[in-house]
Amino acid sequence: MTKSKIQMTNTKTKVLSFGICALTLFCYLCFVICHLTFAQEEEIEFTLDVKSPTVTLPKIFQPNIDLSGQGPATEAWPKNLAEEKILELWEKEIGLGGIYRLQYNLWEINELAKDKALQEKLLSNYEKIIQKITASGGVVILNLFGTPAGLGKLRDKRSAPLNLKAFKELVKSHIRNLSCLKRYNIWYEVWNAVDLDAFFLGRKQDYLNLYRIVAEAIKELRQETKIYIPVGGPSVSWWFQNCDGNTIITAQKSLIYELIRFCFRYRLPLDFISWHSYTTDPQIEKEMTIYKKTAVKLIRDWLSYFHFDQNIPLIVDEWNYDRGINLIPERDEKSHLCASYIFSRLNKMYEAGLDYQLYFSLQDFQNPKEGIIRNVGVFSILEKAASEEKYQPKVIYNAFKMLTNLGNNLFSAKINDEFVGVLPTQGKDYIAIVIYNYIDPEIAKNYLSRNISSFSSSSRKTLIRLAKTGWLDKIIQGKEDISSLGLDKKLKSALVYAQKLNELAIKFSKSSRSLKLKIKNISGDYLYQRYKIDYTCNLNCEFKPAEEKEIAVSEFYEEKIILEPYSVNMIILKPKPKEIEVPVSIPSEEIKEQNLNNTTP
Repeated sequence: MTKSKIQMTNTKTKVLSFGICALTLFCYLCFVICHLTFAQEEEIEFTLDVKSPTVTLPKIFQPNIDLSGQGPATEAWPKNLAEEKILELWEKEIGLGGIYRLQYNLWEINELAKDKALQEKLLSNYEKIIQKITASGGVVILNLFGTPAGLGKLRDKRSAPLNLKAFKELVKSHIRNLSCLKRYNIWYEVWNAVDLDAFFLGRKQDYLNLYRIVAEAIKELRQETKIYIPVGGPSVSWWFQNCDGNTIITAQKSLIYELIRFCFRYRLPLDFISWHSYTTDPQIEKEMTIYKKTAVKLIRDWLSYFHFDQNIPLIVDEWNYDRGINLIPERDEKSHLCASYIFSRLNKMYEAGLDYQLYFSLQDFQNPKEGIIRNVGVFSILEKAASEEKYQPKVIYNAFKMLTNLGNNLFSAKINDEFVGVLPTQGKDYIAIVIYNYIDPEIAKNYLSRNISSFSSSSRKTLIRLAKTGWLDKIIQGKEDISSLGLDKKLKSALVYAQKLNELAIKFSKSSRSLKLKIKNISGDYLYQRYKIDYTCNLNCEFKPAEEKEIAVSEFYEEKIILEPYSVNMIILKPKPKEIEVPVSIPSEEIKEQNLNNTTP
């Protein structure tokens, strides 16, 4: 072999060797990058610079709630309104300055028409709550529902109105009294969950006709009194639902889209849009559509297209932790899980661009006669109470107390973690930081559901088939080989990611995390308080600091916090009050003696 050939061979060998090394290094780097991108470390770090910019705390973080509940068994008290003592306690400890939803049952009111005194008492109880909220600077979303006997197609409160003219005049009289004469701050919501037979017996056109007569009544009162009276809806069970059933794949068939188009056609006011959202998924508002947009962005596009203000409020008017069962421990004896979910969900709602939310509900429901038993409330019902009080607060109540203690300004906070999040705020003279650790027990399925619109039609059908046959559960649990299923690349990658999410959820639902909190540009003596919600308490827990101490800070402060699974920690730092020096009082005899000593030569 010639010298040149030997040199060429050596060169090829070196190039090949270098190529193999480079490829190996590239693969390793890809693995490391992928691993670091996905991995959730045991210890998390979060640094807050108190001199960094803030924004006014978004209203999505207000402790808003639907005031529904069991209530007392008396005709004079609204049937689905929570106990009066609970309302009074909420007003005292939380306040009524936010947005509150009240179910206004026209059927129930009309049934007492023959007993005017009792009817007036019922209306007075409704009005008392409305008046308190308005006086506190809050807003009432008054949900109008219940077709009175004789005005509907059926003798049923769920019936669509048949006598539209009479129903319009009835609604108009109530709105004139509450909004025009009494000047209460009310937004009128037309019906509730109209896509479900349990709440509305009618089709799409029946609801649109119903909305039209209410909106026309309000439009006429606006012109007559020059008072702005908001009206909206449709308060469907999911944002993409309609009265005939629908999926996210055909979002353009939703009742929300139809209502926007209908209001444009008939020049009707549409001042807000509302829907429900019950799930374990805190990121449900980030669910993607086939238009590669979230629900919030898509609805705003629809509004803009039909020449409405695209910035009208979008409201999730009912939401809660839900697994499709009426009674679940996560909303009762294990409600610390629901409390951690609340903060995770609110943070994701804010990121998604929602304007308002109303948690459902203030109190549990127990009415076996009507088949209504749900433990969705912040307050439970005591069946065998020794005292007059037939209720007790769940630990969820402390989550709402934490919301009331947030500062008026919000810092930017980004943590690259699937489960842990931070909500740092600043008040007038204090810092309040909420740290939550919520692990979605159905995270893998929820991830696939949120992204189902991004798959091809055949992949969607495959995914649905896998779910129906039970194979999806086996795949998520790693019991089936994905590579043998003949799936396309995108669906295969999504299933692999879902498996990893499931592994992490199992891991961190059983082990605590550690968060290193660092605060920069802070100096002085502070009172440190840490409030905690975790597995140690779920019913009737006192809201008091789990840890309290005095700290001296010079430019930088660091604290290590252990985060239990499904926990919430709230850190409050307040400047320590300066001690006032009180002059020492000297007895008169000592003063005389001192003066005598001073005059002695």
